[in-house]
Amino acid sequence: MLISEVFYSLQSEGAFVGRPCVFIRTSGCNLRCIWCDTPYTSWSPQGETRTLDQLMADTERWREVRHVTITGGEPMLQKDVAPLVDALRERGHFVAIETAGTIYHDEVRPDFFSLSPKLRNSYPSGEDDRELRIHRSNNTFDQLRRFIDSGVDYQFKFVVQGDDDTEEILSVINRFRIDKEKVFLVPEGTSVEPLKSRAQVVSDICKREGLAYSARLQIDLWGNRRGT
Repeated sequence: MLISEVFYSLQSEGAFVGRPCVFIRTSGCNLRCIWCDTPYTSWSPQGETRTLDQLMADTERWREVRHVTITGGEPMLQKDVAPLVDALRERGHFVAIETAGTIYHDEVRPDFFSLSPKLRNSYPSGEDDRELRIHRSNNTFDQLRRFIDSGVDYQFKFVVQGDDDTEEILSVINRFRIDKEKVFLVPEGTSVEPLKSRAQVVSDICKREGLAYSARLQIDLWGNRRGT
C-alpha cells in the first residue's frame, strides 16, 4: 500500500470527534477536489510503499488505542485495505474508513464507514481540463447505496462552503433515504479564519434542516499540518 503517514492524534470530525485515534493515511485518490486539504495524497500523491506486516508493526505501539481510522487520499483504491482492516480488527481495534464513497468492495468490512460525497463545490476550476475530467468522471454517487446496505455502521459528512450547497445536500439525503441523525455538515476551510467565516452559515443550515454541525478540531488545535 502507498502510505503517506501513520500517526496518533484525536478524531477531529463527525460522530467520534475528540476521541484518541490512530490514523493510517493512504496516498492516491481518484478525485481532484479544488479545496483538498491533503494534496500530497491526491493531486500529487507522495508516500512509501508499506506491506501489511510493516503497517501492523508501525502501529503496534498504539495497540491499546481503540480507534483506528484508515484515511487518505482514497483508501478504497488500495488493494490491501481489506486484509489491513481485518488484521486491525483482530487485534482489537474499532476500525473506521474515511472515503468519498465512489469505490465499494464487498470484502472491505470495517466497523464504520465515514462517507464524504463531494458536492459541486469540490470541482476543479481553471485551465487544467485533465484534472477536471478526472474529477467529473469519478465523482459519482452510484456506489453510495452499496455502502448504506452493507450492514456496516456509517455517517455522512458534507463539506459546505455556503447556503447554496443546501439543495444538493438535501437531494442526496432524500435520494438515498439517509437518516439525518447520521449526517454532519463541515465548514470548508484549512485555516481558522475561513472556518469562522463559514461557521455561522453552516450552523444555520444545520438548525434549519435538522442536521449536525461538525467543527474541524484539528485546525483549531494545530492548524493545517501533517500528523494531526
